[in-house]
Amino acid sequence: MSHTFHIPVLGLGFSIDTPLKVARYGISSVVSIVDDIAIERMRKFYCDKNGIQFSPITEKEADSRAKRITAYLNLMTELVDLQFEDLSKQPFTRGTDLTRYFGLLPKQDVLKKQYDKMLACKNISVKEHIQSRLRLQLIKGDIDVNIMSKVDKMNLNASGETIPEIYTDALAALRGFANSKLNSSLILSAGMNPRLYSYLEDFEDFFPDENGNLKKRVILKVSDFRSAFIQAKFLAKKGIWISEFRVESGLNCGGHAFATEGYLLGPILEEFKEKRKEMKAEIFGLYQQALLQKKIAIAQMPQLKVSVQGGIGTAQEHHFLLDYYNLDAAGWGSPFLLVPETTNVDEDTLKELVAAQSTDFFISGASPLGIPFNNFSKSSGEKQRLERIANNTPGSPCTKKFLVSNTEFTKEPICTASRKYQSLKIKELKREELPEAQYQEKFNAITEKTCLCQGLATSVYIKNAMLKPKENTAVTICPGPNLAYFKGVFSLDEMVKHIYGYRDLLIDVKRPHLFVNELKLYIDYLKKDLEMNMGNMNAKKQKYFQNFTTQLQKGIAYYNHLFRILKIQQTEFNTDVLTQLFELAARLKMLSVLDSEQPLSS
Repeated sequence: MSHTFHIPVLGLGFSIDTPLKVARYGISSVVSIVDDIAIERMRKFYCDKNGIQFSPITEKEADSRAKRITAYLNLMTELVDLQFEDLSKQPFTRGTDLTRYFGLLPKQDVLKKQYDKMLACKNISVKEHIQSRLRLQLIKGDIDVNIMSKVDKMNLNASGETIPEIYTDALAALRGFANSKLNSSLILSAGMNPRLYSYLEDFEDFFPDENGNLKKRVILKVSDFRSAFIQAKFLAKKGIWISEFRVESGLNCGGHAFATEGYLLGPILEEFKEKRKEMKAEIFGLYQQALLQKKIAIAQMPQLKVSVQGGIGTAQEHHFLLDYYNLDAAGWGSPFLLVPETTNVDEDTLKELVAAQSTDFFISGASPLGIPFNNFSKSSGEKQRLERIANNTPGSPCTKKFLVSNTEFTKEPICTASRKYQSLKIKELKREELPEAQYQEKFNAITEKTCLCQGLATSVYIKNAMLKPKENTAVTICPGPNLAYFKGVFSLDEMVKHIYGYRDLLIDVKRPHLFVNELKLYIDYLKKDLEMNMGNMNAKKQKYFQNFTTQLQKGIAYYNHLFRILKIQQTEFNTDVLTQLFELAARLKMLSVLDSEQPLSS
């Protein structure tokens, strides 16, 4: 069984080396492989730290992006292997990594029970025999990697000509992982990219060996059942198996927020629970047929896990989700930003996070990708953005260019967070001679974009004293709103014990249920969206708002039923949230968004 949680990807740099801090204890975590510049710097940092000769891979080298990623992942693999080997040889005495390994396990774990039996054993020879068996059963945590599928910039050669598709950012990152020594998983997020998904077929590690084992596995991060099924079938037809669906809350998560049209986490998990068996059977049939065409025979269905992440805050919620929805694990992301020994949050940002109020966490339009982005108003990156606007120099220098996509004013794509783009866009806006209020609204939308490439990696440089002279020190951080309830700086042991219910880090904290928090976020999101569209409502938007509200109503009905059968008392759910939805539905009806006979509550 081992651990029932994992640490999801946290920005570009916050979890970039988390496996080196937790994998030896059997805890799996996820590394972003978007920023090969930061990856190369981290490889040098750890080579220097461990007395390993560092040979730089320069940008001028052919396929440098993929090679950098491979080299860093191989280095992490080797270092984790050394850590794990050292741990496995340590004595069973207080204070060793070996005893910490067992101390972090959940009490119901089989290995944990054997360890407790060993501690209680009085017979020396029997005790030593159990210890030997325990050493053989130790398992490392996985070093998983994440690629945002749509972050797939086409690249140019020195002459300014587009180079072949296999050198796009996402494909190069995939190649970097595929060529590494890792036996782990690739997490694909942010929707389907057919070009990237098809490229998986080029690497034999994604296909089963003679024993049916996969050296490289694929995990899909999804926000609903339908899209998960579509993507899984697409890949199965190419002989690629999905080893896990990671269901993430659309809004109650960190990083980019992929808001569903009112589909709430509980009903989504219920659909996975009800349809999981038939889905697996259909996918496996397609998978077998595709493998036969590749002359690979497989009789036994590989494992297909389902996990959940986004906004989980208590042991009760953790265990409820796993038990009621038959899930395999749960992701705990943002709370680990308050655990310095596992993630890279600089001291100043950490202090701001600890002191933050719920209003300091907000969904913004900061991302150049045009996707809602969870932001933190007290970050130095957000302060710098506002200072630049005040100084009439909005926008950021664009050095990494991972998110360039706009060609409104230039032949070569530029980033909407860049100083160049925002300057050109504001000049265009001024020529429109709009009323002041309308001008300011559009101006704010332009200047809200911020540089994520630099800001999401800066903290790791500050924390590890890696900043270069005159390098920007502004930090952008993207925690989920659930972090507002955690007050303090914690050790790994404290956070893990909180997850499993052996201690409570939220004593005396008034925190609504996970499902209630998410529902509030969706209602707030819909209210804001509606306000922005009041002046230009049309039939298409009316239908969107109507569907959104209908799904929220269905979600509330589902939760009312669920809480009744489980006898969960949620006063706030039954009053505050229902009242908000009633008010929103009435407001929509006044705008004729809902049919006149549409009920206002479920």
